[in-house]
Amino acid sequence: MGYPMAAQLARAGHRVAVYNRTGPRADAWLAEHGAAGSGGHRVAATPADAARGAAVVFTCAGNDDDLREVVLSGSGALAGMEAGALLVDHTTVSPGLAREIARAAGAKQIESLDAPVSGGQAGAEKGALTIMVGGSQAAYDRAVPLLGCYAKRHVLMGSAGTGQLTKAVNQICIAGLVQALSEGLAFAERAGLDTARVVEVISGGAAQSWQMDNRAATMLARKFDFGFAVDWMRKDLDIAITEAARIGASLPVTELVDTFYAELQRLSRGRDDTSSLIDLLLPPVRGGR
Repeated sequence: MGYPMAAQLARAGHRVAVYNRTGPRADAWLAEHGAAGSGGHRVAATPADAARGAAVVFTCAGNDDDLREVVLSGSGALAGMEAGALLVDHTTVSPGLAREIARAAGAKQIESLDAPVSGGQAGAEKGALTIMVGGSQAAYDRAVPLLGCYAKRHVLMGSAGTGQLTKAVNQICIAGLVQALSEGLAFAERAGLDTARVVEVISGGAAQSWQMDNRAATMLARKFDFGFAVDWMRKDLDIAITEAARIGASLPVTELVDTFYAELQRLSRGRDDTSSLIDLLLPPVRGGR
């Protein structure tokens, strides 16, 4: 995700310093988007080095532990940032960590936003992400021109942590939709219906969804080597289920779908797209999986 988002910033004319824990990824980004002599872009050795002298720092890591290392460690981004700078985190993490980072940033007179995204890598490449933002109005106003480089929609939800809470709602809704779509397509196939025509007709009515528009055809073809990985969805659902327990919310469907994703992980399918849920309901396509 960070790779195309940084590319959008560079295309918009901003000077970008990139850091990736997998060094060759950062080198590949620089080779693709311009060396220091052209756009002024550079590869940094640590997050602190990348953040040094920057007015705005963006992070996009994997999980809570990854983000703590990238932001809060001795070589993390906050160690290199100066008072008055802005930190915008696009990782999906726990609301508690978002608030912890906000406190650590505030102690250094640095503004921060938790700003998880929806739309996947394709959305980042097209500049069409949706961003749910937690933090102050002032920090959000500073970030708006930059967020517009890679997002079609961004909304300030409230104080620190509310961006992450909203992303949990997003993932709860997606989990139920993907399972329902899997069950519907499996039913249609087992009933002997023309599945393509089924999707054509129901996608024009109340059953229509982003998942149906973008995943039904690949699900029926059993193609899952793209998109949002099962491993990441399980991480996100764990955040949602943990937070639900804390606030007393009931998530019976989400908890059930989480067990289905756990089964895909058990089958070594953790890197497949989340739409691979359908494989638990239907036999593999001949010549496919």
